[in-house]
Amino acid sequence: MKPIQVGLLGMGVVGSGTFNVLRRNQQEIKRRAGRGIEITMVADLDLARAQAQAGEGVKVVNDARAVIANPDIDIVIELIGGCDIAKTLVLEAIAAGKHVVTANKALLAVHGTEIFAAASAKGVMVAFEAAVAGGIPIIKALREGLTANSIQWIAGIINGTTNFILSEMRDKGLDFGVALKQAQALGYAEADPTFDIEGVDAAHKITIMSAIAFGIPVQFDKAYVEGISRLASQDIKYAEQLGYRIKLLGMTKRREADASKRTAAGIELRVHPSLVPAKRLIANVEGAMNAVMVQGDAVGTTLYYGKGAGSEPTASAVIADLVDITRLHTADPLNRVPHLAFQPNAMSDLHVLPMSEVVTSYYLRLRVADETGVLAKVTGILAEADISIDAVLQREADEVSGAGNLPAGTQSVPQTDLIILTHDCVEARMNAALAQMQALPTVLEPITRIRKEELA
Repeated sequence: MKPIQVGLLGMGVVGSGTFNVLRRNQQEIKRRAGRGIEITMVADLDLARAQAQAGEGVKVVNDARAVIANPDIDIVIELIGGCDIAKTLVLEAIAAGKHVVTANKALLAVHGTEIFAAASAKGVMVAFEAAVAGGIPIIKALREGLTANSIQWIAGIINGTTNFILSEMRDKGLDFGVALKQAQALGYAEADPTFDIEGVDAAHKITIMSAIAFGIPVQFDKAYVEGISRLASQDIKYAEQLGYRIKLLGMTKRREADASKRTAAGIELRVHPSLVPAKRLIANVEGAMNAVMVQGDAVGTTLYYGKGAGSEPTASAVIADLVDITRLHTADPLNRVPHLAFQPNAMSDLHVLPMSEVVTSYYLRLRVADETGVLAKVTGILAEADISIDAVLQREADEVSGAGNLPAGTQSVPQTDLIILTHDCVEARMNAALAQMQALPTVLEPITRIRKEELA
């Protein structure tokens, strides 16, 4: 059978990795796909570099639309990145009747609903395994392997840069800024690391997984996003003493209505630092590695672990998508796995809950004046807000490093760190309680609040 022909847009790190893996494992891939898969045309602005990487027999152009217009191309791989030109080219490829493979999580998280609708109308596939967690096949697991389950929640370490930084802060006691510079020196962080350290990259990925898990439209604009740039090394130390580790988690959870807690049904969609019990496997994922936990009603808890980025790990996912499309290229579009796992006419209208309605537990650290009655006032505020305390840890003044950024004239006030773990409560109640505690004259610095996830 004639090999299926592929056009590649963007010959960067992942593009060159895709070429290398596809050539190296050509015979194995052909045995699995049932026919050959060949990249026969490439579009890249750097023609000389792209031609050198692609080698002979591959046509290299600097116009992506020339690839899309080629009638011999069956599949277009989009590896350009960004949301503007990439969106235009993907929609043009779909309109031309081409299947699309993309690693572009930002594009799908923001414009996925429009792209999937266009693909369904045209009867073509959009495959995106490489868009989430690199070489970990989490998209296929959610769309197919766990299809018998009602997914209850997903929790993921899905950004290697932030996980590396947090690992360095914990292992070496580094401050955030020092750990970030180390990550940049080693190539784990970009010169401008904002998307990573502020949680945006992880939010793109959890938005896509949430849509597949619960059959809802992709809604990145509804996600709550908080990064790690304000984390302090002492919080990582205190968490460790309490039996927890701090990880940047992407969380999505299906929640039923609960009249007793006055909570509505909906989907939680959030990214933020979280305390995770050290005994959980995911808490022990270190360095730049990724891991995703999925809780299903039938299968229980499953864990997926591996490299979340890199040339060949991501290329592995790109080629897996090429194989899937090759197998189903001639199949009736109605019999293919839907893009978001659920049939397009059976999507849920469950809304994404605002952060104020999310239910979770908390770690609080208060720098307070070391005097009688402070703890009683703080716990009294929590009790009035109907927030139950799980544990309290106090560090005496001589154990607290530095006096903090106190107002003039208060440097000599004896201080202590008060650490409180709470049980579950609605975020709105915690916000109100924090405002009252912050207003106490004995609370000397802004209160640190980190959410806690037991993942049981």
